[in-house]
Amino acid sequence: MKKISIFLIPITLFVLVSIFLYKGLYGDPRQLDSTVLNKPAPDFALPDLMQPDVIYDPSIFEGQVTLMNVWGVWCVTCAVELPYLTELSQQGVRIIGLYYDQDTDPDFGIKSIPTIQQEVTTKLAQLGNPYEFNVFDVKRDYSLDLGVTGAPETFLIDKQGVIRMHHIGDINTRVWRSKIAPLYNELMAQ
Repeated sequence: MKKISIFLIPITLFVLVSIFLYKGLYGDPRQLDSTVLNKPAPDFALPDLMQPDVIYDPSIFEGQVTLMNVWGVWCVTCAVELPYLTELSQQGVRIIGLYYDQDTDPDFGIKSIPTIQQEVTTKLAQLGNPYEFNVFDVKRDYSLDLGVTGAPETFLIDKQGVIRMHHIGDINTRVWRSKIAPLYNELMAQ
């Protein structure tokens, strides 16, 4: 009996590890389960990036379907998606930015707010500015509350301030048409 149990332990461990690795091999890393889906946007009180005396809270989502795009000038993929997001905003899609900068973190060095503002102004002038405004996530606390793992990430928020979709990665024509637009149009019709 003891010999059988000694052989079952390694076999059981092998099967469990194999299942775990198999799921990872065929899983889509952009399809993470978001803990904020179908819940009101977490509470916050954060400044406008360009006008720090203006403070935003979740009321910015009320009454309008909104794409909230997490981005930074340091993010290469964000730069790639800016022209397409600008096209969407020109078509009437409301997009707000949730901006955070790595250089406000002591581990990456410290940058002044005016320097960050200048970098953002320059980047948006070069690639297009899709944002109605940018909420400045100074310490990235709000990004953590949303479950953000990196940039770019985008949240589709309905007229009641409830998060209906979380997309990891850039938004391009294919992603917009196949994944986001159907739900966006449905929410707009409500």
